[in-house]
Amino acid sequence: MAARRLVSALRSGPARAAPLSTAPAAREQPAAGRGAAPGCGAAEAARPPSRVVDFGSPREAYRSRRSGELVRGWLVLRLCASPWLLAHHEQLLHLTRRLLGQRLFEKLMKMTFYGQFVAGEDQESIRPVIQHNRAFGVGSILDYGVEEDLSPEEAERKEMESCTSAVEREGSGTSKRERQYQAHPAFGDRRDGVISARTYFYASEAKCDSHMETFLRCIEASGGASDDGFSAIKLTALGRPQFLLQFSDVLTKWRRFFHQMAAEQGKTGLAAMDTKLEVAVLQESVAKMGIASRTEIENWFTAETLGVSGTLDLLDWNSLIDSRTELSKHLVVPNMQTGQLEPLLSRFTEEEELQMTRMLQRMDILAKKAAEMGVRLMVDAEQTYFQPAISRLTLEMQRKFNVEKPLIFNTYQCYLKDAYDNVTLDVELARREGWCFGAKLVRGAYMAQERTRAAEIGYEDPINPTYEATNAMYHRCLNYVLEELKHNSKAKVMVASHNEDTVHFTLRRMEELGLYPADRQVYFGQLLGMCDQISFPLGQAGFPVYKYVPYGPVMDVLPYLSRRALENSSVMKGAWRERQLLWQELKRRIRTGSLFHRPA
Repeated sequence: MAARRLVSALRSGPARAAPLSTAPAAREQPAAGRGAAPGCGAAEAARPPSRVVDFGSPREAYRSRRSGELVRGWLVLRLCASPWLLAHHEQLLHLTRRLLGQRLFEKLMKMTFYGQFVAGEDQESIRPVIQHNRAFGVGSILDYGVEEDLSPEEAERKEMESCTSAVEREGSGTSKRERQYQAHPAFGDRRDGVISARTYFYASEAKCDSHMETFLRCIEASGGASDDGFSAIKLTALGRPQFLLQFSDVLTKWRRFFHQMAAEQGKTGLAAMDTKLEVAVLQESVAKMGIASRTEIENWFTAETLGVSGTLDLLDWNSLIDSRTELSKHLVVPNMQTGQLEPLLSRFTEEEELQMTRMLQRMDILAKKAAEMGVRLMVDAEQTYFQPAISRLTLEMQRKFNVEKPLIFNTYQCYLKDAYDNVTLDVELARREGWCFGAKLVRGAYMAQERTRAAEIGYEDPINPTYEATNAMYHRCLNYVLEELKHNSKAKVMVASHNEDTVHFTLRRMEELGLYPADRQVYFGQLLGMCDQISFPLGQAGFPVYKYVPYGPVMDVLPYLSRRALENSSVMKGAWRERQLLWQELKRRIRTGSLFHRPA
C-alpha cells in the first residue's frame, strides 16, 4: 500500500560523514559526555567556562561592521518601519526600476535592501561575506533565495492542480480527506500572509529535479574544513504536495483514533506521552468495530511488539501502521459521525505512484550528499496541512542517517498548540530506537494564513491563542530539549530566534544544566542582515551561531527582499532596538574619530 511505501522507501544503511566549511571559527572541541543515549556515545574533553554575553553594547555588536554598513543597516531598518512604504513597496520598486533602468536599479538595490539581506548573486560572490562572518565567530546556512515570480492566479491554478488527485480532478470520486487536508481555491496562493518563508509551487517533475540540484549545490558549498555546517531544504520543492496532504491526513486520522480510544477508556486531558491505553480493552473495542478477526487483533498486540506492560502509548500506536506490522494492511479508521469504517489512503494512479517514488528518491539523494559532505541538513517546517507528513518523512531520514550523530534536523513550530507533544514524542522515540535527536525550534512563519484558513474552511485553529502563549510554548519545548541534552551529549538543538529574551533564557538554562559552548550541542540562528547585536556577541563569546545566508541574482530574489521588509515591520516591530544600537554606534564613532573603522 502507498502509505507503507512512504515510510519504508527511506530505510537503508547510513552514509559516512565528512568535514564542512561554513561553521563559525569558534572553539571546536568534542563534547564531554554525561551518559548519552544508546548509539549516541560521548567523547571526553575539558570545557572552558562560558563567557558573559552582552547584547546591549553597540561597540561589541558591530565590531565586524564598517561605518557604511551601519548607515545602510540603520536606513534599511528605518524604511522597513514605515507602514506607508511597506504598503506600497512593490509599486515603488516597479516605478524605481522603470525610472532608473535595470542596471542602475540593481546597483541601488545592492547598496540598500539587497546588500543588507542577501550575500551575493552566486556561490563565488558570497565567499567574502561567509569568510568575514566566520572570522568573527558566525557561521553560515546557505540558501538559494530565488523564487518563481507567479501571479496570484497562476499560483492558485498550480496549487489546485498539484494538490488534487486524478480521481478528484475527474470528478469520479469525492475526497475522503478531512477539510484541513483538502485543497481550497481561496488559499491556493500559499505566499499570501507568509512573511518569512520561501514558497514552492509544483510545476513538473523536471522542476523538482532542478530544485534538488539547487539544494545539492548548497550542500556542496557548505562542505569544507569543519564538521558543523548546515544547509536547509523544503519538501514541497521535491514533489507533488498532493502526497504530503494525503499522508498528513492518514497520520492525523490515526492519531485522532488513538485519542478517541483513550476517551473511551476515560483517559483525556493528559499529555501525549502520558496517555496509555489498556491493551485488553482496546482489543475488545477494535473487535467490535469489525476491522479484523479477533485472532488477527490479538497478534497485533503481543509482548514482542509492545512489551509486557499491558498498555500502549502513542509511539506504540504509531508503530502499528509501520510497514513491519500486520496491522498496516488494515489502514482503516472509524468515522465517528457515520459509524462507518473508511480507508486511510486513496489509491494512486500509476503516474502518481511514480511521482511519489521520485519525491522519496530526491530526499534520499540529498541526505546522502549531506552525509558525504558532513553537512547537517535542516528540513524546514511548512503549513500544518503538510507538516504531519513532513515530520514523519524527516523522522524516517533521522532513523537512517542519525546513527552516530544528528545529521538530519527536524523543525518544530512552537506557535502550534501541539508543539510540546510533537517534541516530547520525537525525543522519546529517539531514546527508544537509539538514534540521535536533532531539532530546530522556531516560532513559525504561517500564523496569519493558518488562522484565516482554519476559520474559513471550518476546522480548529491550530495556533496558540496569543503571542505570550507562543513564547511560553517555545520556552517549554526548549527547556525539555535542553534537559535531554544534559543527559545525551550527542543530541543537538538550534535555537532559531530573533527574540533576545529567548536567547537569554537559553543561556541561563545552559549554565544551570552545565551545557557549555565548547560542547557544540546548542546552536543559535538568525537571518543575515538582522539581529547582529545577538549573533556577533554570541559568536565572539564562543557559542555556535549561524546566519541564514540567502543568495541569488538581484531581480530573482526580490520576493525574498519583500518578505524581509515585512518581517522587520510586523514581527520585529520595526527592529526598534537594533536601529537604536546602530545609531548609538554611529554616534560613538563620529565622537571618537573612528568613523573609518576597519574590522579586524
